[in-house]
Amino acid sequence: MPRSRRLTRRALFFAALGAAGLASVGRARAHHGWRWTADGNFELTGVIREARLGNPHGILIVEANGESWTVEVGQPWRNARAGLTDALLAPGTEITVSGARAADEADMRVKAERVFIDGQLYDLYPGRD
Repeated sequence: MPRSRRLTRRALFFAALGAAGLASVGRARAHHGWRWTADGNFELTGVIREARLGNPHGILIVEANGESWTVEVGQPWRNARAGLTDALLAPGTEITVSGARAADEADMRVKAERVFIDGQLYDLYPGRD
């Protein structure tokens, strides 16, 4: 294969790779952060029905007052820093979450800042009010 054709294929490959990387960064940025939340503090107490823990952050399905809520907890490193283990977030555990509720009230989702289990505080975002 001629050298110019190899260079063109290589350039196309790296251009596609770069474009895919930028696209995934944009999706991650759109999903994460606090822009989707309402101002003020929101508290929810219920029972964990399902836990999907890991990156980019943990997701709990919490049943409270007959409703099913999605609770975003921290990334694995953030949970560990707060002392919050996967075993503590097992289905059947009663949990109280303090954090930010979704701005869209139809979206029953909360981003946890603090988690309380058996009276113990697990502060995921120390200093955040």
